Amino acid sequence: MELQLQVQYLFLLAIPIACIAWTVTHEEIFKEPRDYCTKQSESSKSIFARKFFYLFTCEYCFSHYVTLGFLFITHFHLGFDDWRGYLISLFSLVWVANFYMSIFGRLRVSTKKEKMEADIKECELKEAKDSKTD
Repeated sequence: MELQLQVQYLFLLAIPIACIAWTVTHEEIFKEPRDYCTKQSESSKSIFARKFFYLFTCEYCFSHYVTLGFLFITHFHLGFDDWRGYLISLFSLVWVANFYMSIFGRLRVSTKKEKMEADIKECELKEAKDSKTD
C-alpha cells in the first residue's frame, strides 16, 4: 500500500478508536463500570490491580488498547511491511485519536458554556419581565 493511502487510513482508523475510547471513559452509558474502576484504581492493595482498573478511566491509556484491537483486526501498518510498521502505526493512531478526542472535548465544553450562558440570559430576561409586571 502506498504511503499516501496509509496516511488516509491513519486518519480514518483513528476516528472509531477515538469514539470508543471517549465513550468508555466519559459517557454516561459506562458511568457505573467507570465509577467501579475509579474506586478500584484508588483503593486496591495491588499495584497491578490499581493500574489495570485505571486503564478504563483514562482516555489516553485506554486508546492504546483500543488501537491494539484495531491493529489486530485490520493488520494496518504504516511505513514498513513488518513489525516496525505496526509499532509506528500503533503510536500514530493513538496520537491522532487523542488529537480527535481533545478537539471533541473542547467542542463539548464550548457547547456547554454557550448553553449555560443562554440559560442565564433566559433567567435574567424572565426576572426582568416578572419585575416589570409587579
